Amino acid sequence: MWTGLPQRLLSGVSVIAASLLVASSISGASGLSAAPGCTSDDVVRIFRQQLERDPESEATVAGRVGRPCDQVEDEVANSAEARALRAGMVEDLLRQGRHIFRFDTFGDEAFWGDTLQLHRAIIGAKNGGVGPGVSPKTALAVGLKVDVDALPNSLRAALARGEVNLDDPATTVALLKLNAVIGVKAFTNADGSVRSMGITCALCHSTVDNSFAAAIGRRLDGWPNRDLNVGVIASLAPNIKAVADALGTDVATVNKVITAWGPGKFDAELFLDGKGFRPDGKTAAVLIPPAYGLAGVNLHTYTGWGSVTYWNAFVANLEMHGIGNFFDPRLDNAAKFPVAARNRLGHTQVSLEKDQITAKLAALHFYQLALAAPKPAAGSFDPAAAARGRALFVGKAGCASCHIPPLYTEPGWNLHTPAEVGIDSFQSDRSPDGRYRTTPLGGLGRRATQQGGFFHDGRFPTLLDVVNHYDGFQHLGLTDAEKKDLVEFLKSL
Repeated sequence: MWTGLPQRLLSGVSVIAASLLVASSISGASGLSAAPGCTSDDVVRIFRQQLERDPESEATVAGRVGRPCDQVEDEVANSAEARALRAGMVEDLLRQGRHIFRFDTFGDEAFWGDTLQLHRAIIGAKNGGVGPGVSPKTALAVGLKVDVDALPNSLRAALARGEVNLDDPATTVALLKLNAVIGVKAFTNADGSVRSMGITCALCHSTVDNSFAAAIGRRLDGWPNRDLNVGVIASLAPNIKAVADALGTDVATVNKVITAWGPGKFDAELFLDGKGFRPDGKTAAVLIPPAYGLAGVNLHTYTGWGSVTYWNAFVANLEMHGIGNFFDPRLDNAAKFPVAARNRLGHTQVSLEKDQITAKLAALHFYQLALAAPKPAAGSFDPAAAARGRALFVGKAGCASCHIPPLYTEPGWNLHTPAEVGIDSFQSDRSPDGRYRTTPLGGLGRRATQQGGFFHDGRFPTLLDVVNHYDGFQHLGLTDAEKKDLVEFLKSL
């Protein structure tokens, strides 16, 4: 069987084989065993590790003493009790993370409510606030969503019959008290009046399925809310001057910048570098990204920055303005991040007793990684064309050289220079690494049905525009038919 192998390899194999035979004979002669039997202490250890308890009786231990430990460990680890214990741990962590994602403000009501006084503009003068208030009709128009599962049956019925006044801010107040406005949490006094408000992760990274009515339905956690006009909502705050002071500018400039964002966009870097507009005069804001399909993905944002849990800490502290600790000395670079450096944002510190963020990051991270990318809607793409498109994706078009299935991004440091992507460097220059991330494509078929376009800033209105960009930039030589097939495959993701 060794015919044709080099002599030096045959010699090496012989030496290894001889060594193994010698080791075997020594083991047998000395009475040693490759898999020694379990002692009573081993059995107790295995029970504590796998079931977090001691064995129920001496007989339980005695019946396993002397058996190979790996067999005992497999038996206990695969018992119904162990499986239930692990499932309970997972479910408990998921529940914690889901609650944090949906309802935890991280203490940011101190900023949005107590400082900016945004709740006063929303509830209106008639309800203890200021101005006309925000009616449900207006709230839905600026992209806020309502969780139908939070509505009492009587209210659902009244809504269905058209008996609820959607032009009255008092109805908005009632919805806030029910915790039904996704991503917005009201804090009330003993008499039921609203005294403050905060925001949660779900404000930007959840929407609804519209199962009850437009903008009213069951939650879709992780989906980017591409209807949400964050800038218009924030501009209502009576004390937006607090933002202007932090940025080192005036209220008029702040309102001009944030109201230019438009639906489905937000500019996290504004509070770092103070840049409100691109050189071409367009807003510097980028599309709200999805929070689903991130399991296995390294860098989270369009321009990298850090991992999913890094970005959670960044946003909770610096964007939501929660109360916690955050460290990133890269923000000390005054040339690149003048606002952040001036305000020492990379060294955000509070006492452990006041920290409302750090202890929640693990469960939040776990929940986000469990949010799978949604499948495309039935009938939304041509399966035959998508199959041809997949062949192009991994072949002639070369897409899979970066968007590697099944992650559809690169494992590892998934960043590229602007020159490699074929676009300008404005947004990448606002990040520490000066690069663009390879966007994971999971859920792309669903995102294609939302407004906003594609790439970080929505510069390409359609998927065909994206394909045309790469076809021209990389000289792929795709035919019109191949481009259409490739689009159908992208819609199938």
